[in-house]
Amino acid sequence: MPARLLIATGNPGKLSEYRALLAGCGFEVEGLETGVAEDADSYAVNATLKAEAASSAGGVPALGDDSGLEVVALGGFPGLHSARLASIQDERHQLLFARLQGVPRPWRARFVCALALAVPDRPTRVFIGEREGEVVESRSGGTGFGYDPVFLVPEVGKTFAEMTPDEKHRWSHRGAAVKALRESGALTEISQND
Repeated sequence: MPARLLIATGNPGKLSEYRALLAGCGFEVEGLETGVAEDADSYAVNATLKAEAASSAGGVPALGDDSGLEVVALGGFPGLHSARLASIQDERHQLLFARLQGVPRPWRARFVCALALAVPDRPTRVFIGEREGEVVESRSGGTGFGYDPVFLVPEVGKTFAEMTPDEKHRWSHRGAAVKALRESGALTEISQND
């Protein structure tokens, strides 16, 4: 029976992405909403708090992440507040576009993901993934969540929401963070010791 690995999230879209990104790692991936307030001053600390809460609650290894969209011309806004800018996705987009009115295009931006791995009785490790791109006002695509329909990856010529799941995994900030995690060997160490 595969070892359990908790993902500290109640977001079904995010959980689905992690299940795909971690396929073949030898874990049974489950979601666990921790209720941890993401009000720290960095992605890494927020991710760590969530991962450690999930690992403590479940008694097994857990991943927690925090991510955000940072628009260069807006000094990194919305950044840490990306998901909490408004409760509804469309409202978040409108608030972002309101801030961008009058700002020359292209609206260069990046997505950042901090991914924390918490394992009982071991130090928590954090892995960072980033993806450069642009914010586009005309929403495109029917997949994904959050800012996916308005974040264009110029190398591909598609928003995250226009990409197939495999394309998004290859190009996304979350995919880059998981790649760093997998390449570190940390998951192999856990599966061999448990």
